Amino acid sequence: MELIDSHSHIYGSEYAEDFEEMMDRAREAGVGTIMAVGADLESSREAVALAARRSNIYCSVGIHPHDAAGVTEADYQTVRELALNNPKVVAIGEVGLDFFRDRSPRADQEEVFRRFIRMARELSLPLIIHDRDAHDRIVAILKEEKAHEVGGVLHCFSGDLAMAQECIDMNFMISIPGTVTYPSNEALREVVRGVKIEKLMVETDAPYLTPVPHRGKRNEPAFVRLAAERIAELKGLSPEDVGRITSFNTRRLFRIDQAAQEDTIAYKIRTSLYLNITNRCSNRCTFCPKFEELAVKGHELKLSHEPNFAEVIAAVDAASDYDEVVFCGFGEPLIRLDLVKEVAAELKRRGLRVRINTDGQANLVHGRNILPELSGLVDALSVSLNAANAADYDRLCNTPFGAAGFEGICAFLREAPKHVPQVTASAVTVPGLDVAQVRELALSLGVEFREREYSEVG
Repeated sequence: MELIDSHSHIYGSEYAEDFEEMMDRAREAGVGTIMAVGADLESSREAVALAARRSNIYCSVGIHPHDAAGVTEADYQTVRELALNNPKVVAIGEVGLDFFRDRSPRADQEEVFRRFIRMARELSLPLIIHDRDAHDRIVAILKEEKAHEVGGVLHCFSGDLAMAQECIDMNFMISIPGTVTYPSNEALREVVRGVKIEKLMVETDAPYLTPVPHRGKRNEPAFVRLAAERIAELKGLSPEDVGRITSFNTRRLFRIDQAAQEDTIAYKIRTSLYLNITNRCSNRCTFCPKFEELAVKGHELKLSHEPNFAEVIAAVDAASDYDEVVFCGFGEPLIRLDLVKEVAAELKRRGLRVRINTDGQANLVHGRNILPELSGLVDALSVSLNAANAADYDRLCNTPFGAAGFEGICAFLREAPKHVPQVTASAVTVPGLDVAQVRELALSLGVEFREREYSEVG
């Protein structure tokens, strides 16, 4: 499992005696990168120094709301200089409001919070937000200070699902600590269920908030795995999925470069193995996220070249623990019909279930009915119908075939059940689309129907 602990305070005296052993345990748990988060000038300097010594530690600088009453202009300048002069400072924080302990007057907390948001905007750095019993004021100030311009993360999130969505709409991530394992914390589990995994991060807040079954002991980065495992249970994903996706989210927010990797040809989500064989598409769908980034569920899918048969089979051989193989990357697989048939034949020889996710334009692309060629090779087709009429289809999918594009996909769906055992038409729930009409059309064509959730990119 790949994991990033997106919020810790491991520079403190709590780790002086066993720091190296603690780091070893983190590595053994799959934690490759750790964020050391500053909470005042002293700890911000300690976080910077630690990050400078360790290649896998990054840091942030800021002043906690507890200390807001004593912040001076010199303090702001110190934080600014730490951020400007240290390349491993990737965020401003933790900053925010704490109306639970009220160790500083609320007016002072709000003024300091505003100043740090402005600093983050000035430096183009994301924010790490501390919020305790101050939900409404946090949201209001983020809006008033235009924090969406840099975004950031609500660390140790303690609000409800409505607040989470409001923060996500302002370009913020939601970070889930080990408290998600506490039996009484159903409110946080409800947030996890309701927020897209693409908007979640995981953290320990070490040495605080130790998860079950270690409550009462010092927290440490290795324990972030327990939060990821609980999220996996709640989201119906594997722990590996959660680790990979939340790590991707964290790297993207904090602009932490990942080591160069080979092309991703085969990638797992849950118990399906997906094959990414082209980035080319027939259509240019308005709702497709690939025009922002070629990534899905934490997998980078940009190809440097289109893989051949040997490369695809080698990628399949390198994978394990899957119950079907799906031709589906950020591209239209049936553009490469000959490769699909060759690979599918080998997969069927091995007794594997084969599915193809397609835009249904293959007959138009190849100038013939290709469906008989898939007979016996493919167990299931999922076809992106996305509209109930030609005008909507052209508007949403930007088909190069004009009116023939919609007619072609309908003909493809009508013909497909003659050659493939299971055929499903799908539609992305784009705002304004009458999904019921698309469902009605799909059923009239003799196929099953499935809605796919719409998510605006960014």
